Amino acid sequence: MRFLFKTDYEDDIKLFPHSGYIISYGLLLALLLIAPYVLSSYLMSQLVFVCIYATVGVALLILTGFTGQASLGHAAFLAIGAYTAAYLQKYNVPFPVYFLAAGASTGIIGAMVGFPALRLTGIYLVIATISFALIVEEILARWESVTNGNEGMRVKTLSLLGVTVPRDSPTFYYLCLAVLVLTIVGTLNLLRSPTGRAFVAIRDSETAARSMGVNVALYKVKSFAISATITGFAGVLFAHKLSFISPEMFTLQLSIEFIIVILIGGTFSLHGAVLGAIFIVMIDPFLTYLKDDMPGIIAGIAATFGASPATAGNIQSNAAAFASLNGLKGAIYGIIIVLFVLFEPLGLYGRWLKIKLFFQLFPLYKRATFKRQKIYVKSERNR
Repeated sequence: MRFLFKTDYEDDIKLFPHSGYIISYGLLLALLLIAPYVLSSYLMSQLVFVCIYATVGVALLILTGFTGQASLGHAAFLAIGAYTAAYLQKYNVPFPVYFLAAGASTGIIGAMVGFPALRLTGIYLVIATISFALIVEEILARWESVTNGNEGMRVKTLSLLGVTVPRDSPTFYYLCLAVLVLTIVGTLNLLRSPTGRAFVAIRDSETAARSMGVNVALYKVKSFAISATITGFAGVLFAHKLSFISPEMFTLQLSIEFIIVILIGGTFSLHGAVLGAIFIVMIDPFLTYLKDDMPGIIAGIAATFGASPATAGNIQSNAAAFASLNGLKGAIYGIIIVLFVLFEPLGLYGRWLKIKLFFQLFPLYKRATFKRQKIYVKSERNR
């Protein structure tokens, strides 16, 4: 077990608390760099979506996890970034320019959304962000001269420095990985800065933050703008990966998926954004397996236990019908949210911390280690 003794402020804000972090992250990065040469094209495609979803998850963590401002409108920010890239591509604007333009335009709109939301908290802020998402979706469908409406827009293959980068190439994967790594490192540095500490102070108690001289309104708008900017960058990569975008791709369900990313991974951890992204990306392959393979397996088990061929066929058809239900994916999301909120509010990364601490302190580990003190909960009524 490693003991860290912090003797000054610099020790407290180190990017890597000790050398073990550098070694472990270095090994992880090395594995990710060699992934295109050892994994199939399908798994690489899934890894690209993990990078994009994790980037949006980090952006949402800045707003929700570290500033305490709920949002169900990040699918709209993703759409603005994607459509900005697709529109500027028509005029042969180079990738670096429209990539930055997508982030800047999305950040400006995010700040504009942040201003009306200053007087809203909790469920009312959630309703406001849902309204914003619905407005953006309707604009994308109606503004046909720019977005082509419901017909959607074709996104050209990415061209970087005169070199064509196909969406399934290792270069595109490395680009998505680089954006994710830079986003995580930038967010870590942001949290170590006065701005990041102001975000956390607002999350913990707006009253206490004001008493310390924090301009709550200004920092809330900053949080919205930064979160939207990062999501806009992810939207550009999302558009290039799909090569076609339409308003139906950026619905409320996509915003809920982003919320699930941070709920499952961990609301207060950047590691959790990556873990939650992996979990969400694997939902669709699981549903495909449930639809294509599981009915046959269930029918085979029934036949093994003596069911007649007709009965086994009925079981298989019923299982296939159940796996093909339209609302099954939403039901699975709802069950996942309820289970994590009830049994593991800290998410997958919180569970990993508990397991690691258990083995570090064994046999002296206490079950109440991660429980919040009741006296602190009572003080929250003064927020």
